[in-house]
Amino acid sequence: MTGTTGTTGTADTTGAAHPVRPAHALLADGRTVEIRPARPEDRTGVEGLYERMSPENLRLRFFGSGSELGRQAARRVCGPPRPGSLALLALHEGRPVGIAEYEGEEDGNGSGNGDGGGGAGRTAEVALAVTDEFHHRGVGTLLLEHLVHAARAAGVTAFTAGALADNHAMQKVFADLGLRTTRRYDSGEVRWAIRLDPDEHYLTAVDERARTADAASLRPLLRPRSLVVVGAGGPEGTAGRAVLRNLRRAGFTGRLLAVAPGARSVEGVPAHPSVTALPKAPELAVLALPAHEVPETAEQCGKTGVRALAVLGPRLDAGQGAALLAACRRHGMRLLGPHSLGAANTEDDIRLAAVLTAALPAAGAGRAGVAVQSGGVGAALLGGLARLGIGVSTFAALGDKYDVSGNDMLRWWEGDGRTDLALLHLESFGNPRAFSRVARRVARRMPVLTVDAGRSEAGRRAAAAHTAAASAPAMTRRALFTQAGVIATRGIGELLDTAALLHSQPLPTGTRVAVVSNATGAGVLAADACAEAGLTLPRLPDSLTAELLGTPPDDAVASPGNPVDTGTAGGPGPAECAGRLAGYGGVDAVLAVLVPTSPADGSGEDSEAAVRELLRTAAAHPCRTVVAVLPGQAERVRLLRSGDGTALPAYAEPQDAARALAHAAERAHWLGRPPGAVPELSGVDTEAARALVGAFLADHPGGGLLGPRDRARLLDHYGIPRLPQAWAGDEDAAARAADRLAAQGGGRVALKAHWPGLRDRSEEDATALDLQGEDRVRAAWRELSVRLDGAMTGALVQPMARRGTELVAGVVQDEVFGPLVLFGPGGTAAELLADHAARLAPLTDRDVHDLITAPRCAPLLLGRRGAPVDLEALEQILLRLSRMACDLPELAEAHLGPVIARPDGATAVDTHVRLLPRRAHDPHLRRLR
Repeated sequence: MTGTTGTTGTADTTGAAHPVRPAHALLADGRTVEIRPARPEDRTGVEGLYERMSPENLRLRFFGSGSELGRQAARRVCGPPRPGSLALLALHEGRPVGIAEYEGEEDGNGSGNGDGGGGAGRTAEVALAVTDEFHHRGVGTLLLEHLVHAARAAGVTAFTAGALADNHAMQKVFADLGLRTTRRYDSGEVRWAIRLDPDEHYLTAVDERARTADAASLRPLLRPRSLVVVGAGGPEGTAGRAVLRNLRRAGFTGRLLAVAPGARSVEGVPAHPSVTALPKAPELAVLALPAHEVPETAEQCGKTGVRALAVLGPRLDAGQGAALLAACRRHGMRLLGPHSLGAANTEDDIRLAAVLTAALPAAGAGRAGVAVQSGGVGAALLGGLARLGIGVSTFAALGDKYDVSGNDMLRWWEGDGRTDLALLHLESFGNPRAFSRVARRVARRMPVLTVDAGRSEAGRRAAAAHTAAASAPAMTRRALFTQAGVIATRGIGELLDTAALLHSQPLPTGTRVAVVSNATGAGVLAADACAEAGLTLPRLPDSLTAELLGTPPDDAVASPGNPVDTGTAGGPGPAECAGRLAGYGGVDAVLAVLVPTSPADGSGEDSEAAVRELLRTAAAHPCRTVVAVLPGQAERVRLLRSGDGTALPAYAEPQDAARALAHAAERAHWLGRPPGAVPELSGVDTEAARALVGAFLADHPGGGLLGPRDRARLLDHYGIPRLPQAWAGDEDAAARAADRLAAQGGGRVALKAHWPGLRDRSEEDATALDLQGEDRVRAAWRELSVRLDGAMTGALVQPMARRGTELVAGVVQDEVFGPLVLFGPGGTAAELLADHAARLAPLTDRDVHDLITAPRCAPLLLGRRGAPVDLEALEQILLRLSRMACDLPELAEAHLGPVIARPDGATAVDTHVRLLPRRAHDPHLRRLR
């Protein structure tokens, strides 16, 4: 693929406000390239890139012919830095295979516009070239994605480009990029204009390219045609020998080799003294070695041509880990681990079981994909799934997750054509915003379940120590899982409970459950469990109750109706009742509790008959969710199966059944709602806000708290309604401001002292309220001055806010997760009640609705005790906070409290804003960890 017109030199990235950092990324065929700015020492390599291009492709690139054109371009690209320009190289195994460049064009004032400053409407000319042997591998598109990211960080808002009319490949690259483009034809040339603001269409295009590249890169790991176990020659019971034995037991269909110095064969597999002595490079190498041997062995694997590594065994230290990752990046190998339990794929034509587990996933038509960080959790899940008879499609123990992550596995399952149930255990997140986007898409196709590990402070400390990565606070994780449609369970048992139901039963269409039991006490316990899980037990019609209990209709009026107790009635048994309830349209699920209560039941004969009848009920009502509770069974959960393939989950405890039903109902609710969209907001001045932040950080390089006047201006730039205010530097100014503002507060004002570094006025007793008249204002000023011992440098004067519902709203910038928007009740008891909800930004229209209705105080907002507040005004405040946080990565935290919500609007009364010098991070830019 060849490129467009454009002349540029290298950008001075070393001292720029937004330096471009080297990154590794995947091509469409799964190979790895390094993306980085061109350097002076790259000149020979860039000349070689152009020399390897055919005369026809050189013509398309330079609109002319001759080898000197390539040499001139190499001198320019690798020459002295030029302000407003940037050239990015794609290097495969150290050799340039593609180059993308931009150079800022002159704006209306005659000044260059790619120099990293502010301003709007800045454009740059872009050019692209890819060496012939790397055509149609996604090099050009990948380079353009990175160039767009760098240009936007430098203030460029649009690219222009020119291509010959017969350069169809280049035109396809621009058209398929996903950004908004316009083009015009002029004398055999096509001129393109490309807007750089990414929208949902662009992100979707990037997602699809990432999925394709990920799947191709993981094929040598999960579908290898050849494999070597390095470290297989130890004594009985060592990791290498165990993996080799498991591969033999599973019947791995590819070529299997072993590296075991001094041995001719191990476990019947040919052995070789070293990786370099192998007759042919295998696709996958499983390393079961002491930590100090791993980096050098990985380097040997890369030089030999290995495409993927699975590193088992102990955790590496920082130096060993860095050397291992560098070898993988240098040679384009995907890496599972280190500190991994291995990988498995049960496809009949693969039969990969490179794992350190006693239980092996059975080969065949497995449908559950499993990815875990903890080897112990992985072994437990494999064992539990085997007991349930739920086959595994692929298994990956991610270990310390240097490279292959949960995001990669989700993309693999999305396109493997086998997996319809995804089970995860993740103790940390490398790119949680990308995870959210991938999981949200995959969860529309299959259930995605996870164990929510690290919910407590102690748990987070343990997870961080175990995985060498920080674990997120519980509220942040809950927001991530909720928005992405991920079912978060509290343990391995609950995950398996839920997996059993989702694997065997249709989703309930709501939360209405009918409970039927042959024992009163068991029915009561089941009813309690359902209520505690958030399910509802609607009262059944008297006629149906009479039919189920075998009583006259008049007697049914006195019955509770639901749960249905068949133990004291002369009507049909519990299994038959369950069948009739399954056919009743007033419930969404049926929970049948079968307790052995008679000597016949104790023998098991009647119980078995009831179970068989319950299975027939499930088969006869394939659209109704039916679950069983069998208090006498030893297993926590099992799948009862009939000869026709019907499966029914049976639980020992009603609480487990109820929680599984609740998770299934929540999934059905999530699927039933269309995906949200980020609304367009009017009245937002992003450039002015960035200028304000830039000016503050120029004066305060270490960051700090915005002063009251800057806080007000920042809110105004985003259209967030606030109380009027005036700054007073002395007592007289306070009196004059109070006179102007009092009418807006019913004749009363508030005086709020301020000094640099002030965080919480309430703790400092730095506020005077309900001041009426000049004398009261002056007295309050003097009193605050004395009380604060001269710290006060001024004060805000505000009219008293009208009465309404006190709320708090805010945003915090997490270093890993990005901005998190918070909402909940205000007032003195807010912290004690801990009734706050959170969602990750950017908020969609669905997210903001959920955020407002999640806290327990939501009924008050909806009018439970009085008139409902203006929900649209609250939504606008939260959406604008979300936009502010996404626009300004320097916004460490912003707190609006209280926010007074009323039927006629919502207003921020006080604010707190802290800024830190931070760079923007694009979670959607394709790059490896």
